Amino acid sequence: MGKNLIIVESPAKAKTLKKYLGEGYEVMASYGHVRDLIPKEGAVDTEHDFAMKYRILEKNAKHVEAIRSQLANTTTLYLATDPDREGEAISWHLYELIKDELQAHNIVTHRVVFYEVTKTAVLASLESPRPLAMDLINAQQARRALDYLVGFNLSPLLWKKIRRGLSAGRVQSPALKMIVEREQEIDKFIAQEYWTIEADLKVKKQTFIAKLTQYQQEKLSQFSITTTSHAENIGEALRQQANGKLKVLKITKSQRKRNPTAPFTTSTLQQEASRKLGFSTLRTMRIAQQLYEGIDVGQGAVGLITYMRTDSVHLSLEAIDNIRSLIETRYGKENVPSEPKVYKTKSKNAQEAHEAIRPTDVFVLPEAIKSSLTLDQYKLYNLIWKRSVASQMVHAVFSLNAVDFECGTIGVFRATGSTITAAGFMKVYLEGLDDSKTAEDEDEKFLPLMQEGEIIDLLAIREEQHFTEPPPRFTEASLVKSLEEYGIGRPSTYASIITTLQHREYVLLESKRFTPTDVGKIVNKFLTQYFTQYVDYQFTARLEDSLDAIARGEQAWLPLMKEFWHPFIAQIKTTEEQVQRKDVTHEALDEACPKCSQPLSIRLGRRGRFIGCTTYPECDYTRNLEEKPEDLIEPEIVEGRVCPKCEGQLVIKRGRYGKFIGCSQYPGCKHMESLTPNEDTKISCPICNKGSLIKKKSRFGTFFYSCNEYPECKYAIKNPPLAEPCPTCAWPIVTIKTTKRRGTEKACPQKECGFAEPYDIAPTEEK
Repeated sequence: MGKNLIIVESPAKAKTLKKYLGEGYEVMASYGHVRDLIPKEGAVDTEHDFAMKYRILEKNAKHVEAIRSQLANTTTLYLATDPDREGEAISWHLYELIKDELQAHNIVTHRVVFYEVTKTAVLASLESPRPLAMDLINAQQARRALDYLVGFNLSPLLWKKIRRGLSAGRVQSPALKMIVEREQEIDKFIAQEYWTIEADLKVKKQTFIAKLTQYQQEKLSQFSITTTSHAENIGEALRQQANGKLKVLKITKSQRKRNPTAPFTTSTLQQEASRKLGFSTLRTMRIAQQLYEGIDVGQGAVGLITYMRTDSVHLSLEAIDNIRSLIETRYGKENVPSEPKVYKTKSKNAQEAHEAIRPTDVFVLPEAIKSSLTLDQYKLYNLIWKRSVASQMVHAVFSLNAVDFECGTIGVFRATGSTITAAGFMKVYLEGLDDSKTAEDEDEKFLPLMQEGEIIDLLAIREEQHFTEPPPRFTEASLVKSLEEYGIGRPSTYASIITTLQHREYVLLESKRFTPTDVGKIVNKFLTQYFTQYVDYQFTARLEDSLDAIARGEQAWLPLMKEFWHPFIAQIKTTEEQVQRKDVTHEALDEACPKCSQPLSIRLGRRGRFIGCTTYPECDYTRNLEEKPEDLIEPEIVEGRVCPKCEGQLVIKRGRYGKFIGCSQYPGCKHMESLTPNEDTKISCPICNKGSLIKKKSRFGTFFYSCNEYPECKYAIKNPPLAEPCPTCAWPIVTIKTTKRRGTEKACPQKECGFAEPYDIAPTEEK
């Protein structure tokens, strides 16, 4: 008797499903996509209705063959890949590869989807199969074809006009533009000075701060006080008026409600995991996939969360009922609102509608399964669980106090504070913040009880200097938020967008913030100048809208492809013919070369941008971008020495990594050496036994120790050597190294040895 065959994407999910289904079912994995466009020109035939040429992915060919082999014993095939556009496409591609065998064996084929990997959801899905959704498949094919056409035509153009190895993408390019434009805002930013006047007050034993809000009957704004002298004059006048006391002029009391945030979508999960857990978008999605596909928490594998690629904030009635029941049991009936909270999806392009990301069973508490999860899995599950529960709790209530203090007849100070009257959802969860605190956060401090007319002790009046700050660079969380707000890409693609920008070295992630590289800036300049429309945020968003319309069956995909392709390829050809490489990589400067008086320009080199003469190679003048002309002088001659290679004059030069000694005959002779004399350690080289180890400075400013017989002997180590043998393997030397965890120690430089022991750099005489 034939079996029912179910195909899912991952072996982890297959393992979970096998637990739920009986002997009549076989579950196999496709291991993701099974085929893709051929990786060469012509994969999308623009002359014949954008026909696409596919090939089986080599890494998954064996899995397709295993599925084919199983078909001989199959009566019904269930394609159960993920419930989104990509999942639909994977099912279709697999069907196209095996449809001959399906017809030969007369196998009935169904498409099933489940948004949570639980027994109830899986069995329910098998009871309500459907055909493959061609609208979703067409939308995915159109997206893939657009990405291919942009990448395959625009990337080679970048190779010709900038440098080899670069790439451009339909969605990654607007994302790069976003990061570069933020950097340009920071570069153009001019800080403005302003001052605030603050009073340190004390009631009984509690101290607090009040700020000057009114002076000489005029309300103060941020830039009312902009100089030191003005601030000091006001401060002195206030101190004379106060005479050590302020009077409570007015007390204003009010209440504020704060509502819980909606349960997670893909985007908000990525943002919050970045803020609260420090997870990258890629890491978040990888862990969420594991929680969705199933983890053994004691009674076999079970999916712990619903599908993690979603734009929806909707929760099922069953899920809401369970959450409300848990809240009443765990946090008290007073924290359950009279009516369930209903959230509306804000994203105008919400894809295939299903639930928000939530626990499949809210009664599975994070602490109860912590021992069955990795630390990352526990952290993310805990975050999702708390957000889901808090979303159905009552609002929090704050009591707000604003107290105005009179300072003689010339000034009014104000102190604000709040207390939590009813914590509500905040007992469980509070959403993280992005880059700056809100005005509300400033209020969240406690003020002592006071009465109008009361005289308060004044400890001090202080003048505080401030400067406005530039807009912050993007974090992963704030970049994802901006991409979503502009409608660029989709939450499921944000991780790959960010990864690609870093992999291509267009941006660097430093201190968890994105900085564009010189190459990234040049690529963005090229695309913005010559392909303005295609990196425009609104254009990219409209294209995403059209793809969503195709997925909903409201628009055909071929007209969209034609509308995009013809002007795009025309612009490619025009740019290739009319734009020269120097138009892209050179930026003219209103400055003459000090050597030959010809114009200078900013140019792109292998290590980034620099200033160079436009007549190169006739004139080899260069300098760092940071250096100013007035700071430059003629190279200093090294007295008493000549170049060991060509006997030319040695001079002191300045390079990317600071000053060094080089030959004056450059570029004819490229000899260079460190400005700092190499220090001979007098320790014999353990490899050649002829030379000694010399302390040298690398171009990165760090020191290393290498044999002075180089290049005949290439032995080098990064840690200081000691003239004593290793007690374990008798290697002629050991080294001194320092680590944060173990401090300073002696160690054998041979990895296979592993000898290490604590070492006191400055031993005492007793030792």
